[in-house]
Amino acid sequence: MPTVGLYTLGCKVSQYETEAIAEAFAKAGFTVLPYESVCDVYVINTCTVTAESDRKSRQVIRRAKKQNPDAVVCVTGCYAQTSADEVAAIPGVDIVTGTVDKLSLVARAAARLSARGEALPAEVAVGCLDGAPFEKMRITHAPRTRIYVKIEDGCECRCTYCAIPGARGNVRSKRPEDVIAEVEALAAAGTREVVLTGIEAASYGADFHDGYRLIDLVEELDRRGSVERIRFGSLTPELMSEDFVFRMAKLKAPVPHFHLSMQSGSDGVLRRMKRRYNRTQALAALARTRAAMPRVQFTTDLMVGFPGETEEEFAETLDFVRKARFLAVHVFAYSRRKNTPAATFPDQVPEAVKHERSARLIAACHEIGEEILSEIVSSEKALPVVFETREGEFFTGHSDTFIEVRVRDGRDLHGELHTVRPFSHENGILYGEILE
Repeated sequence: MPTVGLYTLGCKVSQYETEAIAEAFAKAGFTVLPYESVCDVYVINTCTVTAESDRKSRQVIRRAKKQNPDAVVCVTGCYAQTSADEVAAIPGVDIVTGTVDKLSLVARAAARLSARGEALPAEVAVGCLDGAPFEKMRITHAPRTRIYVKIEDGCECRCTYCAIPGARGNVRSKRPEDVIAEVEALAAAGTREVVLTGIEAASYGADFHDGYRLIDLVEELDRRGSVERIRFGSLTPELMSEDFVFRMAKLKAPVPHFHLSMQSGSDGVLRRMKRRYNRTQALAALARTRAAMPRVQFTTDLMVGFPGETEEEFAETLDFVRKARFLAVHVFAYSRRKNTPAATFPDQVPEAVKHERSARLIAACHEIGEEILSEIVSSEKALPVVFETREGEFFTGHSDTFIEVRVRDGRDLHGELHTVRPFSHENGILYGEILE
């Protein structure tokens, strides 16, 4: 049987898509192996969110041909969509597809494999995003812990720093009945938690004509008892309206954890980014959610060094995180992306300043996170934890609030749900004991 190895760079959506592509290859008779293996076919699902993402994508692409000079190398994803010619010019690349019709890779790779040995140019099959439908993908392999389910593709926010709308196109949503069927099949096969994810999941249903939106989908999944736990990949502050929060708080399956893509805590920076909220609105969204769901925890992404960011504006972001009290924060530096308005903005921030601000913000966020964990330990309140992996003498899992929890236990706890009382914490991790 021919073999295939797959590698994912980037977001949760890409991880889902790679899993779906892997299943499609398996159904076509391929054996799926780790990417580091010597394979007949390699598939690299690329990312273009930052310049570093582009660099890593190129690095992984080149590695494939080194592992097997005779392999068919297929490149797909966001970097391939926005820079198809650049990708095709990389020595050893055989097939380039973008973010449209990714499942066609299976037939294309099989055809190329049968013609192996012939001197063929790279096949570039990057589809047009205009009017592209939601590509029907479905995952059937069900881990016992957590899995991503893609419910939406595309984004129409047009933030000034972001290249993703050019890589993904406009909002396209998976039909509710298809989401429900996929989630229920995964749950029936043993998955305890699904993470509903999309490029702009908060816009789910915006392309429907019946007013059906994300909260309606979640209510339906909850009413049907489709799965034990529902989590969200990434949402935005403006979604957390009084109506959304009120309806969400009444449901059983959604966990009390939200990842909100904030980007900055400075109103001036948010305006230049063309985000659709300000810091006051964001703080109000956090407050109303905490009032309705007292155990809720928030995580976020924050960018430093956006063009024109002054020391005063950076200080506003520091002040914002202290008020917002996020459990964990992904801090990253602004990266110039071609064909985005921000790439031509004046007052580009020097790399050294970005690095220094990143370090300060990471330190502040770490301190806040440790304070939150200390409060949880002091409360002596137990947490529901789904266990995932063994690491030495500890079994590790995540609470419903998405806190990493470790217990010293000799049993195989994989996929099991237990109540844990934490007694200490260190570096973002709670340590505790299972309450029988």
